[in-house]
Amino acid sequence: MRTDTHLLQRDRLQVDSALARFVEEEVLPGLTLNADTFWASLAGLIHSMTPRNQALLAHRDALQAKIDTWHQDRAGMPHDAVAYKQFLIDINYLRPEGGPFQIETSGVDAEIATIAGPQLVVPITNARYALNAANARWGSLYDALYGTDAMGDNPIPGPYDSDRGARVMRWSKRFLDDHVAFAGASHSAIDRYRVIDGHLVGCVANRCYRLQNESAFVGFQGAPDAPASVLLVHRGLHIEIMIDRGSRIGSIDRAGVADVLLESAVTTIMDFEDSVSTVDAADKVVAYRNWLGLMDGSLVAEVQKGDRMVIRRLAERRVFRTGDGGTIEKSGRSLLLARNVGIHMMTSAVRDENGNDVFEGLLDAMLTITIALHDRMRSANERNSVEQSIYIVKPKLHGPDEVAFAIETFAKVERLLGLAENTVKVGIMDEERRTSVNLLECIRKARSRVAFINTGFLDRTGDEIHTSMHAGPMVPKAQMKAQPWITAYESRNVSIGLACGFPGKAQIGKGMWAAPDLMGDMMRQKSGHPLSGATCAWVPSPTAATLHAVHYHRVDVVERQAALRNSPVASVDDLLIIPVAVTSDWSSAERARELDNNIQSILGYVVRWVDQGVGCSKVPDLSNVALMEDRATCRISSQHVANWLRHGVVSLGDVQASLERMAEIVDRQNADDPLYLPIAPEFNGPAFEAARELIVDGCQQSNGYTEPVLHRRRSQAKLQQDSSRTLVGADVIM
Repeated sequence: MRTDTHLLQRDRLQVDSALARFVEEEVLPGLTLNADTFWASLAGLIHSMTPRNQALLAHRDALQAKIDTWHQDRAGMPHDAVAYKQFLIDINYLRPEGGPFQIETSGVDAEIATIAGPQLVVPITNARYALNAANARWGSLYDALYGTDAMGDNPIPGPYDSDRGARVMRWSKRFLDDHVAFAGASHSAIDRYRVIDGHLVGCVANRCYRLQNESAFVGFQGAPDAPASVLLVHRGLHIEIMIDRGSRIGSIDRAGVADVLLESAVTTIMDFEDSVSTVDAADKVVAYRNWLGLMDGSLVAEVQKGDRMVIRRLAERRVFRTGDGGTIEKSGRSLLLARNVGIHMMTSAVRDENGNDVFEGLLDAMLTITIALHDRMRSANERNSVEQSIYIVKPKLHGPDEVAFAIETFAKVERLLGLAENTVKVGIMDEERRTSVNLLECIRKARSRVAFINTGFLDRTGDEIHTSMHAGPMVPKAQMKAQPWITAYESRNVSIGLACGFPGKAQIGKGMWAAPDLMGDMMRQKSGHPLSGATCAWVPSPTAATLHAVHYHRVDVVERQAALRNSPVASVDDLLIIPVAVTSDWSSAERARELDNNIQSILGYVVRWVDQGVGCSKVPDLSNVALMEDRATCRISSQHVANWLRHGVVSLGDVQASLERMAEIVDRQNADDPLYLPIAPEFNGPAFEAARELIVDGCQQSNGYTEPVLHRRRSQAKLQQDSSRTLVGADVIM
């Protein structure tokens, strides 16, 4: 990190030189947009939208202050749900709902509009992860089953286990029988796959059988009499049976099947927000450069595979022969969306004419959309979006006015770049309480360009705790999912999306599976998301995407949505039930266990964020189960401890003792990481101080967000690390 950041004058802006060079030397070449026009457009956007942005944030704080006062004035009194709801109406927190309407979004790619399937979320700052996710459109079912506990037991490290391999093959053949069956024969009995007179047949000895549903056959590769693969489709998702009798697996299979590929991550969110650590211009350039590489097709990453280096690139389209003698192409890549930051974020990468940091969301809007112009310049069969749309997911919006602000921002960028109106499609993340209670009106504000709504339990829980911080001590974190508000929240999101006409036009999504090593549990539980009527749900890895794809074959989402369309919408009264504990008479052991669980989670995440700049990672919990942690999970844990501290369930001394006790555990859990900086026994580094500050000052953190503390402490750590490197260099020279 440069301590003498070089700012260049660009129109009315002061721009970090690294960002200026990136824009002028990498982004703009090839576009019909010169540098002067770009910077003038960005300056106009920032100066016209900043006052509104500031006013919306001030309104957030004003509403929160009124809610805090309401609860403080009634401390010790029974909660009056009727009076509370009326109070929220009176302060315009809870808005009146207008009449029914249908969204008008058009030009949406099939991956979003009509195909139900898994959705990956990946940090944009890691090129290898980004490429893996983009290429996760197709995944090996054999590998996913063999390498995880999805079949009910854990894989054993070491040489290939033929017994386990046989179980994988049997599992996969049963899957094929369930969804793309032959009439009269099981896939496990087939000796040979053939294409005869345009039909796929499976042969057993001298008898051949056609598919029960012959429209499931899409195409094949190789020769009709001995195909190298056959492509099938079921409920909009493709299945490819790979045939290779010369391979290790194919040689032991009756029909020579070497693998079964599933269409997996249909869509992927490239994340500029919660899963990254971008605190300065250098960090932002890494993020924007990777997005550019995805949009123009140039992104590559070197991956060490044993003793050789592999260059990873974006996957090519997949070409198949059809039964009638033609050809058909299928995308080799996931459809990509970009998640910008929220309206509360600031960045020093650009400063206004008064030298103030600008709102990062405005910079993200201009840069991610400008960069996406490169996708529109590619040939039709290479584009991310066949419809030439640009997909931006906007997080952490609070209510209809903030949604309207985001829509106006994107509309301004469209005009500045000469794009047709509604080219930019918007994803609304239903993860803040004021959006949840006003979801219908939020969608109304975006009715011409909304392409996505989802529920995000993690951030939503953090905001639930912070909004009602002074109402009383919250239930233990593990009990939160059983609270009435969360049931109403998950149900209302789907019901409102269906009522607004999302089917065939936009996604209704569900949140992340946060335990990437527990695929058996995911297979048992995550079928609930398509059963709820959601067309997509988040997964943490390509392997998880392949396994979750199985759920969309088992559950007909279109049928579920039709069945749910006339169901009553869950009451907003249930959504407003505050998860305050009925009793706070927990034993000292229960309090200590809850405290340690939260604080170990905070420390385990923060040490990597602050010291290493890792925005999302697998963090082992107290039982050494690896959990995906990002700023949303940190928000829950820190707000929960802050709430218990506020109400005297735990003391400041308890918090400090737990911080020090958990620091030693986190140090041991990271002992094998050569980049790790221990936090014990000094307990005074930037990471430790960040964790403590998130808790002790948690009540004062606007909306309970972790970003201000994490960004400041990460910047501090980068300065210290740069200073240490400078001193080491000086010692060597001397």
